[in-house]
Amino acid sequence: MLPRPYRVIRITRHTHDTFTLEMEPADGNPAPYFQPGQFNMLYLFGVGEVPISISGDPGHTRAYVHTIRAVGTVTEALCNLKIGAQVGLRGPFGSSWPVKEAEGSDIVIAAGGIGLAPLRPALYHVLAHRERYGKVVLLYGTRTPQDLLYRKELEKWRGLFHTQVEVTVDHAARDWFGRVGVVTKLIPGARFDPFHTKAFVCGPEVMMRFTVMELMGRGVETENIFISMERNMKCAVGFCGHCQYGPTFICKDGPVYPYSQIQHLFKTREL
Repeated sequence: MLPRPYRVIRITRHTHDTFTLEMEPADGNPAPYFQPGQFNMLYLFGVGEVPISISGDPGHTRAYVHTIRAVGTVTEALCNLKIGAQVGLRGPFGSSWPVKEAEGSDIVIAAGGIGLAPLRPALYHVLAHRERYGKVVLLYGTRTPQDLLYRKELEKWRGLFHTQVEVTVDHAARDWFGRVGVVTKLIPGARFDPFHTKAFVCGPEVMMRFTVMELMGRGVETENIFISMERNMKCAVGFCGHCQYGPTFICKDGPVYPYSQIQHLFKTREL
């Protein structure tokens, strides 16, 4: 429950409201190891605390990397930080993408908007151990080209012979020559064996709902589809009850769930 002081060492601005903070422990010791899909609680004195997924490389623990969208009091305050500022940090918390269990399978990563941030550590891990997996597919969609995250990395990943990367936007101007449409339109053209596939999905709930439906339509079993349900988390240790999701607590049992475990809950709107 006690935040550990971290120092901001790098800030990257992606869009008008989305940015990445890289932070290292103020005491000079390495940051604790994390698993892809886990989150930290970031605390600013006098402002508050907010849960943010870790978006850095799990193979490098010198610092934590968090990609954040400024949508509230705490995240807007984080957006205004400067290099050298201190942030309180608790974590890592929660469940993770099953990258170990997925070895030997094809991997489909489907992301919508800032949902690419919690999935990026899983992609880092898979690419770092590429020989352990079958086909790897990244499907990514945003509202507009201006909302794309990690542009340089997307270009790098698209250049890999052993990885299929498809990007789409909902709305585009004349200077966009890529695909236009929702993420689900990318699934029919994705190259993977549905009977030997693990799918990781993160984005707005409506995007995840239809993506899961499309994956199931391709033949992927519900127990092989995993979704991230990061929302309403306040304490991260299951005490406050803010993130209760049916019989589960997202901060403890999630944020990553097998779809088969919460399928009956996911279909209930406004739960």
